[in-house]
Amino acid sequence: MACVDVRAWRSFKLSVAAFAGAGAVLLVGTWATEASAKNRRESKGEEATYIRPAGTPILAVVSINQQRITVYDAHGRMLQSPISSGKPGYETPPGIFTVLEKKVEHRSNVYLDALMPYMQRITWSGIALHAGILPGHPASGGCIRLPMGFAEHLFGRTKLGMRVLVVRDDVSPAEIVHPALFQPQGVEAPPVTAMLAPGKGADSSDKAGIVDAVVSDARPEKRPSPKAIAAAKAAEAAAAGKKVEEVRHVVVKAKADLARLPAELRRAQAAVATAEARLRQAEREAAAADDKDEATERAKGAKAAAEAALAEARAQLVALEAQVQAARGLMARAVEEARAALAAKSAALQEVKDAQAKLTPVSIMISRSTQRLYVRQNREPLFDTAVIIADPDTQLGTYVFTAVGYAKGDTELRWNVVSMYRSAKGPEDDGKGARVVRNAEVFTADLAGAKLALERVTIPKEALERISELVAPGSSLIVSDEPVSRETAKGTDFIVVMSNEPQGGLKIRRPRYMNGGGYRQPSYRAPEGWSPFFWW
Repeated sequence: MACVDVRAWRSFKLSVAAFAGAGAVLLVGTWATEASAKNRRESKGEEATYIRPAGTPILAVVSINQQRITVYDAHGRMLQSPISSGKPGYETPPGIFTVLEKKVEHRSNVYLDALMPYMQRITWSGIALHAGILPGHPASGGCIRLPMGFAEHLFGRTKLGMRVLVVRDDVSPAEIVHPALFQPQGVEAPPVTAMLAPGKGADSSDKAGIVDAVVSDARPEKRPSPKAIAAAKAAEAAAAGKKVEEVRHVVVKAKADLARLPAELRRAQAAVATAEARLRQAEREAAAADDKDEATERAKGAKAAAEAALAEARAQLVALEAQVQAARGLMARAVEEARAALAAKSAALQEVKDAQAKLTPVSIMISRSTQRLYVRQNREPLFDTAVIIADPDTQLGTYVFTAVGYAKGDTELRWNVVSMYRSAKGPEDDGKGARVVRNAEVFTADLAGAKLALERVTIPKEALERISELVAPGSSLIVSDEPVSRETAKGTDFIVVMSNEPQGGLKIRRPRYMNGGGYRQPSYRAPEGWSPFFWW
């Protein structure tokens, strides 16, 4: 990965070859100093705009023509900065990406260990946002360079999974309300399955029929929201944990009692043996004594006392044996109850984990190219299914819908949308005439096109139900003519690349898959005009 370009690469190689040893070191050091001074001059005046200090970024829009990045949170625009994207032949590909990895100190494994501070990767094959010089025009090898201060500030605020849209012309999100947008489980909203019959155009006179179909369709049964379910499961887990503690105290006491009883039992057995010995001695003395003798009476009294003592010792022994048996039974029951309580706690914690996982934002992708709907969660595939798209030969456009937060408590999601182009027709030229126009007007997302695209899609009921159990703030829906990019793999969200745009910065990075999944980073040639001293 790298996106670098400052001095003449060929000149560097010739210089190093001509001046070996100390002379080469001196030349390189002098060149680095000169490069540093020029880079500072080139970057002078490139300042970021901090619109609002608070907020967690959920979306970044990178404009190629305006050479700027705008960052949005749930309440709107919060940060903006100039950038430098890929130079001709190494263009940063317009498309839909997310932050996959973050490293404060990163060195390129493509361009001779080049420094890339505050790196935020958006493809595993090597494209990222990172700090670098900004000469005022596209100059990188495909990455998106940011001013150092802005890169550091943005790095500290972003989270893995933040959506990054690379567009030709700058676009701002627009709020959107539409019955086809997913809502959490339990929200009584019209289902999407009857939005449009196959083969009918979304811009035809069938709109009244569409509304009627939506209104007349049965409303789903209202069920608890995922957040409420997670809270209930957490309460169950807490109760299970309390039960485990209670049973643990019972087991500890049962163990202590059972440990004490054997010693008492041995003493009782010894007392019985002693009483039996005394009784035998008294019986021998009584047998040897004369009945008329006073000694005989004493012997009989001793024998009677010995018999009574033996009976008492035996009674105590029987009682202790019963206690031992009861303690063993209690211990066995306590251990079994402890095992059951631990199993219940483990199950409750797993249910909490499952419920909390359902609160993790999901990504949904609907592709006209493949006529399928795909769902990912935690950057891993969840499921996919076929969908019906009306007028499948007509362009939908490419739209990114984001659930930015809850409305009406936790029962309804608030969505916005960004369109990749001004209309579903796509770019107005062949994509080769892009030029930097910093003060160009920011266009608002194509709301009409987004709504028409939603109305052309029919989603199976089972998929709707599964998604409604998972959708939450931060979830996203991509509707596009494009297929899922080959860059979408293990550990990524959906990556969608605009096929009608220059992709030089991506084409030079062809990922090689390893047997266990993921990527093995290949080596690439340095771009023309690149220098290892690009940072200075």
